[in-house]
Amino acid sequence: MRERIAPADDRRGLVLALPKGRLLEEVLPLLRRAGIVPEPAFADPNSRRLRFATGEPGLDLIAVRNFDVATFVAFGAAELGIAGNDVLMEFDYSEIYAPLDLAVGHCRLVVAGIADGRQDDPRGWSHIRVATKYPEITRRHFAARGVQAECIKLNGAIELAPRLGLCRHIVDLVQTGATLRANGLVEIERIAEVSARLIVNRPALKTRPQQLGHWIERFRAAIRPPRAAAAGREEEGSCRSG
Repeated sequence: MRERIAPADDRRGLVLALPKGRLLEEVLPLLRRAGIVPEPAFADPNSRRLRFATGEPGLDLIAVRNFDVATFVAFGAAELGIAGNDVLMEFDYSEIYAPLDLAVGHCRLVVAGIADGRQDDPRGWSHIRVATKYPEITRRHFAARGVQAECIKLNGAIELAPRLGLCRHIVDLVQTGATLRANGLVEIERIAEVSARLIVNRPALKTRPQQLGHWIERFRAAIRPPRAAAAGREEEGSCRSG
């Protein structure tokens, strides 16, 4: 049984874990709409700091690897986080509650293989060797159809594996497919649609429901496009006047 950090009491501020990299760029406008303004050091590429204050008293940000966001939240080191549902599927932490699809970071998790003209029908596979950073998702996906998956765990440059003879297939995230095509690969089948989710530590939600519920609702409101929000306010006003 995994050891857990005890949920903090109400006197401690909340920590929101954010993913570094491309996903963070898509998340920043959402943070602004939710009223979260990080301190200037957050945007400083030369800063070595990993924890930052915000304009909201009692809310700090940490910037970590996408895969680590789920771990910080599951173990209670951060009460809130933003992570792709690919990460949630891979780790499947029972301590994480994901109340909101944030509608950013859209991509897909796929099986891809060498584009060499050979027929590659996954329905005929009984065993497959796959390079991926998602071994758990990959094993579950193929086990569901009775296929034994031998997973080679890589943390980057997954597309190189087939070209260098490590395997014929990969499981990886794809947005446009350009990287696959540039490396002589073709998408074979789709495993899941992926987007960023707001995640919450379940024990913390039980002990601090008002604080965390407040932020869930702030993010829920921030997801709505400005025009939709304005239309909603107009509709509410017309209902009240009627």
